[in-house]
Amino acid sequence: MRYAITGASRGLGLEFVRQLLNRGDSIDAGVRAPSAARHLQELALSSGGRLRVHPLDVSDPHSVRDFASSVGHGQPLDVLINSAGVFGKNQPLSGLDFDDVAGTLSVNTFGPLRLTAALLPSLRLGSARRVVHITSGMGSIADNGMGGFYGYRLSKAALNMAMRNMHLELRGEGFVTIALNPGWVQTDMGGPEAPLRPEQSVRSMLEVIDRLSAEHGGRFFDHDGQELPW
Repeated sequence: MRYAITGASRGLGLEFVRQLLNRGDSIDAGVRAPSAARHLQELALSSGGRLRVHPLDVSDPHSVRDFASSVGHGQPLDVLINSAGVFGKNQPLSGLDFDDVAGTLSVNTFGPLRLTAALLPSLRLGSARRVVHITSGMGSIADNGMGGFYGYRLSKAALNMAMRNMHLELRGEGFVTIALNPGWVQTDMGGPEAPLRPEQSVRSMLEVIDRLSAEHGGRFFDHDGQELPW
């Protein structure tokens, strides 16, 4: 299987790369600064050509276009995992930094939209036709009982809606598109107090991704496969 993964220099993205390489898959990894992604480059050197590292800033349309070109419109791609994301600031409404909110939306919502659209020709050539958006439980409107984090919550709720639209548009072509919450994970974003280690979260998420079929399309899942409220 051939995967494309964004945000692959650290955290969940890097762990996706590790686990997929260990089981024999091929990966095109996108990172903002490939030369600074030391762990990713080490994996690439030992991958026997199964891991290719490309520059990618999902908030930049030109960078997204170049990444899609590098992946190759004439080459089949089986699974896209939109993992790149930013947390943004946590501020009250009265002091909201709207530039930060817009930047968070550009990465977390528009980024997956840009990249999925750019990679559609390659995904259409793939056998699996799976698109996975790494979202968050903080994007659930029904489950929001504490507020805060305007930009992050908005961006993930909007990403969930974008995923649902993709599902409705692409399901007739055999695509399976889902939103997947990794849980609270010990990453730079999640912090050291989180209950899940990256390897645990990614292992569970890959089990969910591997089991995907048409009936799962357009739905919002936790890392362990439990469906979450919108």
